[in-house]
Amino acid sequence: MSQAIERYGIYLADLDPTRGREIAKTRPVVVVSLDAMNRYLDIVVVCPLTTRLHPRWRSRIQCVCASRRAEIAVDQIRTVSKERLSRRVDRLAPSLAARVRRLITEMYGE
Repeated sequence: MSQAIERYGIYLADLDPTRGREIAKTRPVVVVSLDAMNRYLDIVVVCPLTTRLHPRWRSRIQCVCASRRAEIAVDQIRTVSKERLSRRVDRLAPSLAARVRRLITEMYGE
């Protein structure tokens, strides 16, 4: 991908092949890695989006992406090659980005 990858940008990503219960297929993902990492590394950290909604799951954050209701699957966070990414389709609002940061810290921080 030749364009700069931005933190909290939502890009289409080819997540196949997968194993087990990993989220698969080409779908939107939100980039959560820092811009400095995104600039210099060939990988990015992402959370996939899904339209299969689970409103009671604390590990998911509901949002709208490209005019469709979706959830950010923080429980499916993963590192992927930039080669898996194609075009940017949306961007998280700052308030939603803050919710994602808090949930990542709650789930994976101390």
